[in-house]
Amino acid sequence: MKDSLFSPAKVGPLELKNRIVMAPMTRSRAINTIPGENVATYYAQRASAGLIITEGTSPSANGIGYARTPGIFTKEQIESWKKVTSAVHAKGGKIIVQLMHVGRIAHPANMLPGAKIVAPSAIAAKSSMWTDAQGMQPMPQPAELSETEIKQTIAEFAQAAKNAIEAGFDGVELHGANGYLIEQFINPSSNKRKDAYGGSIENRSRFLLETTKAVIDVIGKDRVGVRLSPYSTFNDLEVYPEIPETYKYIAEQLNALDILYLHVIDAMANASEEGRALIAAIRKAFKNTLILAGGYDKAKAVRALEEGRGDLIAFARYFIANPDLPERFRKELPLAEGKEELFYAAGDEGYIDYASLN
Repeated sequence: MKDSLFSPAKVGPLELKNRIVMAPMTRSRAINTIPGENVATYYAQRASAGLIITEGTSPSANGIGYARTPGIFTKEQIESWKKVTSAVHAKGGKIIVQLMHVGRIAHPANMLPGAKIVAPSAIAAKSSMWTDAQGMQPMPQPAELSETEIKQTIAEFAQAAKNAIEAGFDGVELHGANGYLIEQFINPSSNKRKDAYGGSIENRSRFLLETTKAVIDVIGKDRVGVRLSPYSTFNDLEVYPEIPETYKYIAEQLNALDILYLHVIDAMANASEEGRALIAAIRKAFKNTLILAGGYDKAKAVRALEEGRGDLIAFARYFIANPDLPERFRKELPLAEGKEELFYAAGDEGYIDYASLN
């Protein structure tokens, strides 16, 4: 299986030209939440990936927390995303939008007028965030979502999924990882609720599963993926004893929903025997496509595919400075280094000015 990374893959209705996925990466170029022409250029440059998953894109005004991140809840946003999907499809690529509601990981200076910071519980994240207007700022205490507001938030995800299909995306990925709203419900350190959305594993998983079902209802199960990050402590989450039980349950429930794929960040899990066993259990429980992400280079990716641990491998940072990453991997050529100081800058430099081999 020497060419396992470059072999075609069928993921539901999608025919992928290779098993290399461009992972979602915040790049902070969406001025006033609108993806511009440079965003279309950026993704089109990277269309040789088997699958592109976009940067986290908010389903609602309340879901935006960082500076210059995009949304998909207004007509202008949808029309702008159409240019992105058209540019990628013109290059023969496939592209899925990641729907990311940041929850408590937000600051008012980065948000639209009238938006508010919400979370499962009124617990502030113990960290700071960059704002263009005020520099680094501590994140404030969020408002606890009422059950009515939870239902409204789920409906916003569903509407955003409909908007994504209107914009020409091949599907959506629900961001249930990295300490954002969905994982804030899953993790008991950020969810202290006493109602149907807190306490037990089933209750803490309810928001993710109800959101997934709502999105399936409007765009179909073969257009829906979910991203998870067991053992991650990113964005002030804590490791807890029920992690294996929690994620086995979630994998089983998502398998029952027959979604398109499950996308697992396994870097933290692979640091322990218990974590590696959990990833294997997720693989066993979830029967559709499994995407693995987290610190993979070409050699590790090939090994994971050959050992059957995953079906596709996602790469993040490599794609920043190597828009033609699959070709460089195939020809075993050196990889360019990205300019870290420009990863989250506002302009084209360090974004669309990295050269392809051709």
